[in-house]
Amino acid sequence: MKEESDKEEQKTEEEQKDLDETVEEAEVEEKEEEEKVEEAGEAEAEEMPAAVEEEAKPPPREEKEKEEEIVEEKIYTIPLSKVWIRPPNKRAPRAMHMIRSFVVRHMKLEVRRGEEEEEGGEPKRLVVSNEVNERVWCRGIGKPPRKIRVRAAKDKEGNVTVYLAEGD
Repeated sequence: MKEESDKEEQKTEEEQKDLDETVEEAEVEEKEEEEKVEEAGEAEAEEMPAAVEEEAKPPPREEKEKEEEIVEEKIYTIPLSKVWIRPPNKRAPRAMHMIRSFVVRHMKLEVRRGEEEEEGGEPKRLVVSNEVNERVWCRGIGKPPRKIRVRAAKDKEGNVTVYLAEGD
């Protein structure tokens, strides 16, 4: 009986050693995997700031620069009631023409042909913003607004940009 119990003890000891070895191997493998994951995480973390740096902010728009260079700025209410005399299919385009002519007249933008050639510089421009255009055309070609409030801004070069007045 002693022999049998000794054999059983030896078997259990061997089995215990085998189990301990497999547990140790498993622990080592887990640690290696964790280290690999940490290294990969660090590598990704290092790559992420580089990607963020690549997505740097775009340069400021030209419009913002123009706003800083504004010499003169006025707010006008432009009456468009005479547009309604025209046939319905010509009202919105006529309203845009009236806005341009009103701003040219009131901001003293008109440049004569002879002066333009003598100066040699770029001719003065009138730019109507997309907001104003959308406001005039929002109800279609046949029903433009009766009046519209706009903000006209003149920059150093003499160019005038027409924006929709704030609050409208």
